[in-house]
Amino acid sequence: MTEAPDPGVVELATKIFDLARQGRTEELVAYVDAGVPANLTNDRGDCLVMLAAYHGHADAVRALLARGAEADRINDRGQTPLAGAAFKGETGVIKVLLEAGADPSAGTPSAVDTARMFARAELLELFAARPAGGS
Repeated sequence: MTEAPDPGVVELATKIFDLARQGRTEELVAYVDAGVPANLTNDRGDCLVMLAAYHGHADAVRALLARGAEADRINDRGQTPLAGAAFKGETGVIKVLLEAGADPSAGTPSAVDTARMFARAELLELFAARPAGGS
């Protein structure tokens, strides 16, 4: 039998995930700088980078990566932040993730698969221009 999570902790975590979704970089990194894990994940395995990337917040993604967050952290559905950004067509976020060494072929579907699925030739060009082995 597992113990119910502390409501205060759940409330704080929810706030931090919302900061990532909203791209409120300064507030978000203040929590990370104070000890919140840069790779904090929610109940679906979405990390802070995934949420910021999916919602188009390149500055938040860059700041989290600078604090040790993983560029290729896969969620419970097998998706990476790069694939999420490719799905949404967030070119600025994609460039930040690629600069951090994100792998366009990681995950299911991968960012490459996603770009192909939605006929985003410009993204496929970005992925092809990526140096082998990351940045």
